[in-house]
Amino acid sequence: MSYSNIKAVIFDIGGVVMRSPFIAISAYEKKLGIPENYLNCSIAERGPDGAWQKFERGELPLFPFYEQFSRDLSDTSRGNVWYAAYCKRKGIVCPELPQKLNVDGRELFGSMMRESGIFDPHILRAIRRIRAAGKHKIIALTNNFARTSTENPIPASELAFLGWDREGATPNTLRGLFDDFCDSSELGSRKPEKRFYQMALDRNGLLADEVVFLDDIGINLRAAKELGMETIHVPIGGTLAATKKLEAKLGIDLTSHPMEEEVMAKL
Repeated sequence: MSYSNIKAVIFDIGGVVMRSPFIAISAYEKKLGIPENYLNCSIAERGPDGAWQKFERGELPLFPFYEQFSRDLSDTSRGNVWYAAYCKRKGIVCPELPQKLNVDGRELFGSMMRESGIFDPHILRAIRRIRAAGKHKIIALTNNFARTSTENPIPASELAFLGWDREGATPNTLRGLFDDFCDSSELGSRKPEKRFYQMALDRNGLLADEVVFLDDIGINLRAAKELGMETIHVPIGGTLAATKKLEAKLGIDLTSHPMEEEVMAKL
């Protein structure tokens, strides 16, 4: 793909623009003494009827979400089967698995939201430089919770617990970085559902091969690639390397000495 063909960059939010909530999940797994990625497997393998997936589509209010999320992740009968299959796929020895779990969905989700309330400096700088160049649309495509928090009022104490007490789940300081902000809970679809990606393209008059898409999750990147998008994987701790790849695709300096102070900026 030549520079002239690229008209837009689509960014995931959590794990790309903002710090990854997976950091908080990993810490919670260590707290419970369960294997790494055990809870991630349980979340992913629940499929479209899982609490997490429903919440991201705006189908569950916050407090019912907490309850179902707790039940989903405390289910070791299925969780152990899913994790054993994960180990087999990865070619790793399956460790001892828990016979009983008591996951507090509220505690886990709260820690995830507080962890992901910090901008990544490399991506933030890249977005600002892309905007300054004025050659590409900048779009967010995020599995998020804005609709749930808007339509179902949340007590002030709970907003503070989640770190949403100033501007909610998607502050204006975040939304303002983008020409379009495609939120799963507002549009009723989520990654990796291909119609969610297509909504973002259609809303912005784009074709898939005119887009570069950055995400931290493999299944989300695969769906985008199958539609014809250029993709860049952003692993935890790998935002600078990912930004260098984006720089090469756009032909814009995104990584040299920053124009603004390089700090982790809290929302």
